[in-house]
Amino acid sequence: MWLAHALHESGLSPLLVDGDPAASALRWSELADGFPFPVIALPVGDVHRRVNDFLGNRQAVVFDAPQLEDHPRIARSIMRYAGEWIVPVTPAPIELDRMAPIRGEMADVQSLRTEPARTAVLLNRTNRPDATRTGPDADAREALTERGFEVLDTQIARLDLYAQSFGNPVQAKGSAYMDFAEELIKRQDEV
Repeated sequence: MWLAHALHESGLSPLLVDGDPAASALRWSELADGFPFPVIALPVGDVHRRVNDFLGNRQAVVFDAPQLEDHPRIARSIMRYAGEWIVPVTPAPIELDRMAPIRGEMADVQSLRTEPARTAVLLNRTNRPDATRTGPDADAREALTERGFEVLDTQIARLDLYAQSFGNPVQAKGSAYMDFAEELIKRQDEV
């Protein structure tokens, strides 16, 4: 949600695709009396074939993907479509441990694509708003980098602002999500 709003506030026209069977993105939009961009539910195993039917003149597609472990068919279909895969990771040992199987899944889906997707990790629910040189956030960044993952410069702090925002309107201006959107836009410009 926050990323889609940040892209919208950056002047892009996003489409938000809710690929999670829980439909939380669609429900959030409903509770907030709609968003300034379309939100569609598409929790299907062939989303990569269907999403263009809804794209229109949208300049970006943001997927709310389910966890790979829970809904592999849907997640893999989203990965077949998306040109940029961002894996949110909390700087905790259990999260870092699950990255090894995710790397295998990513390699498997990459083999199904005509062009490889760009991949990166977003440190999420971090202990501090800004990147630090020490502590669990810095340790997680270092561990992921050592394992060959590209880690985005932007990180999203553990804040009530984000955790308690479900169902409410979102204003991304001034948040870390604006930095995240700007970093993603810059990455696309580099391609």
